[in-house]
Amino acid sequence: MARRERSTRQERRIKGAPTARDFKGDVNPDWCPGCGDFSVLSALQNAYAKLGRGNHDHLTVSGIGCSSNLPGYIRTYGMHTLHGRSLAVATGAKFANHELNVVVTGGDGDGYGIGGNHFIHTMRKNIDLLYVVMNNETYGLTVGQASPTTVVGEQTKSTPFGNLESPLNPVAMAIVSGATYVARAFSSERTELAELMYNGMQHKGFAFIDVISPCVTWKKEKMKIFDYWKERVHFLEDHDTSDKAAALAQAVKTGHETQLGLFYHDTSRQSLDEMEPVLENGPIAHQPLGISQEQGDAIIQRMM
Repeated sequence: MARRERSTRQERRIKGAPTARDFKGDVNPDWCPGCGDFSVLSALQNAYAKLGRGNHDHLTVSGIGCSSNLPGYIRTYGMHTLHGRSLAVATGAKFANHELNVVVTGGDGDGYGIGGNHFIHTMRKNIDLLYVVMNNETYGLTVGQASPTTVVGEQTKSTPFGNLESPLNPVAMAIVSGATYVARAFSSERTELAELMYNGMQHKGFAFIDVISPCVTWKKEKMKIFDYWKERVHFLEDHDTSDKAAALAQAVKTGHETQLGLFYHDTSRQSLDEMEPVLENGPIAHQPLGISQEQGDAIIQRMM
């Protein structure tokens, strides 16, 4: 009974302007104390609230990993899918009901490793999604192996003598692969992150935010990892977000010149759902099932 009363109060409250608390899930996060993902979750709740739509207007999708547990901690429709397959599932959901605001969350191993192929082609197609990747440069859930963004020389559970592979640059990759809203954020800068999320949700097309979200368990310096990044990140200044070449030039800066903010924003391209004629009559989920007699006759005639 108490649970039903809480749900009723929630329903009454959401009828007005939503707040971040309206998007707080029933389950508390079980991330390691100090994990950057807590700030990402909070920023997302604030971004959902600022958008002004109800809980039922959003779908949060994830793959597998520490950060991919996020849909269980937020009050929207949610799907915890397969490792590296979150974008494929989210694309299907978006085309079934393109009126939903669909947000995909995950980590660098999930998104840039096993999910790298889906990442590229979802950007190429300009699917109308917001993809938020919590990049901690490690496979945190499986005890700290090297990921696609682990720096050269770092000792991990899978590279005890130092990582030999060059790291992926996801922001540069997104710019050249067709994403039309590309940003980088730092979990400690929650206000800026929430604003990037909010603007990404409003963008019509594929919006991508690579979030530096330090791991305090498997990085050798533990809590000092935040100090490490605070010394290296800088906000973009006097940058033309419509200039693709300039965006790429900023994206390739790393080390002590790692840039934060919106790199690239292209409003000239239509998203795939805007060009799909099947969706002209509204979301497929709201259209009647089956085909008309006229459509059936036309199909049979073509096959004769």
